[in-house]
Amino acid sequence: MLQTFEASADPSQGPVRLAALRAELAARGLAGFLIPRADAHQGEYVAPRDERLQWLTGFTGSAGSCIVLPDAAGIFVDGRYRTQVKGQVDLARFTPVPWPETRPGDWIRARLAGGAVGFDPWLHTRDEIDALEAALSGGGVALRPAPNAVDAIWHDQPAPPLGRAFPHPDALAGESSAAKRARLAEGLRQAGCRAAVLTLPDSICWLLNVRGADVPRNPVLHAFAILHDDGRVTLFADAAKIDDATGAHLGERVDRRDPAAFADTLATLAGPVQVDRRTAPLAVAQALEAAGTAIRWADDPCRLPKACKTPAEVGGMREAHLRDGAAVAEFLCWLDAQPPGTLDEIAVVTALEGFRRATNALHDLSFDTIAGAGPNGAIMHYRVTEATNRPVERDSLLLIDSGGQYVDGTTDITRTIAIGDPGPGARDAYTRVLQGLIALSLARFPEGVAGCHLDALARAHLWRAGMDFDHGTGHGVGAFLSVHEGPQRISRASDVPLRPGMILSNEPGYYREGAFGIRLENLIVVRPPEAHVDGRALLSFETLTLAPFDRRLIRADRLSPDEREWLDAYHARVAAALSPRLSPAARDWLVSATAPL
Repeated sequence: MLQTFEASADPSQGPVRLAALRAELAARGLAGFLIPRADAHQGEYVAPRDERLQWLTGFTGSAGSCIVLPDAAGIFVDGRYRTQVKGQVDLARFTPVPWPETRPGDWIRARLAGGAVGFDPWLHTRDEIDALEAALSGGGVALRPAPNAVDAIWHDQPAPPLGRAFPHPDALAGESSAAKRARLAEGLRQAGCRAAVLTLPDSICWLLNVRGADVPRNPVLHAFAILHDDGRVTLFADAAKIDDATGAHLGERVDRRDPAAFADTLATLAGPVQVDRRTAPLAVAQALEAAGTAIRWADDPCRLPKACKTPAEVGGMREAHLRDGAAVAEFLCWLDAQPPGTLDEIAVVTALEGFRRATNALHDLSFDTIAGAGPNGAIMHYRVTEATNRPVERDSLLLIDSGGQYVDGTTDITRTIAIGDPGPGARDAYTRVLQGLIALSLARFPEGVAGCHLDALARAHLWRAGMDFDHGTGHGVGAFLSVHEGPQRISRASDVPLRPGMILSNEPGYYREGAFGIRLENLIVVRPPEAHVDGRALLSFETLTLAPFDRRLIRADRLSPDEREWLDAYHARVAAALSPRLSPAARDWLVSATAPL
């Protein structure tokens, strides 16, 4: 099994660890400390060594932070985690704080009259610290860079990861690393920059056409890099991660150095040096500023090119989704054959992984499978453990969010399944969520439109019933890279224009705490513009994911003719594409599951 089910954190240790941290802060003369979820690469998924927030508090979510003061410890979480956090931390010691409704600076000012709050400059960006300093200005509280206080008390902290890097074929990438480096170096020269600092692992892997094994579920290499204006790259990665074959793949124009040399090398660069103030650690800017090197603040130069997939990458993603869709169809056929009340969540996760592994092409899961039965489905990023494992009961809903990493693509799919008859309220909510997914799937929009402009399409049917969901409608997805990728999103917070080749999730939902959760998710890719009736060039989406929706939960009388037409056409496409890849039993099941409404 790739996925395990033991609890990854122990909230009972929170009070002892919190007391030890406060003692450490007092010894340093600090009134508080910031503990983010992030690592030095600002990753959403972090190595065990960097699970500081989880180790201290017990909270296992992939986003959030904790601010520890002498008399308060606030855990800042957004809407995705507000149910989860309450069940994972000692609420007598840690207080969940709704973010972004409550800003960290305001929270600190309300609880601290003065003193210094420490932070590790390798774990925070310039943007983060500037915003917090502005909020604290005039209140008597100062921020102070400091060695990490959690590391000082975490005596059995795991070692840094040493996953082996490996080449990613140019045929799958669609462009050689040399061509990518030359193209981006030309951009640096045009901007008058001598170099760009790269700190995001997926950016470095994309640029060098390599993949790694330093982070669970995401095939990335923990490293830093400097891209020079002549196309050379200085790569800072532990030598144990790079074998001879990968070294030969990198070539002579990639100079390899130990990560311990990164800060000192920054101090030797001639400026201007391009740095992303939203993703690079503040320590990068501090090293450059201490050396008197001019900084040009600009986006990581890899992020946008990486997001716009090549035709080869899109083709690989299509093939990965055919393979993965067949595995999911085999699983759904198996699930429907199980008598209600005979399964639990761990059995569901185990079976689904087995069908993916049977493809003989699975590199890894793209994240730990979410299998939320009944009320656990309302925990948006739920991960089943032996302690939380719940039976899949009759007349309930089962939410399954899962995906696979294949060398030709990354998948992420959510389906909500009826176990028996969950009742008319569940069917009504399911149908509204499905209508939102269909509305986004059908969208046509001019160039320059961003995710914030499209987000409401997925919510309109829910809003009419006074319902909503507390997460973005869609995140970017990498090609055999991170399952959550920027800068593209479909969210009220995203102003990045969508471009051809960008891959995103389309995942509206609805969650009723203590009762059930509903989420439906397909991956979609932005098509090149096509001219329409008045000659205006419009973009649209191609759906990559291939799996049926549960017809038992659809109120057909609520669907418009256009919605029925889309759904029937989608189901016909699913049946035609997957049937040749299925066992006879799954093929028969799929015929029924994709029958026209």
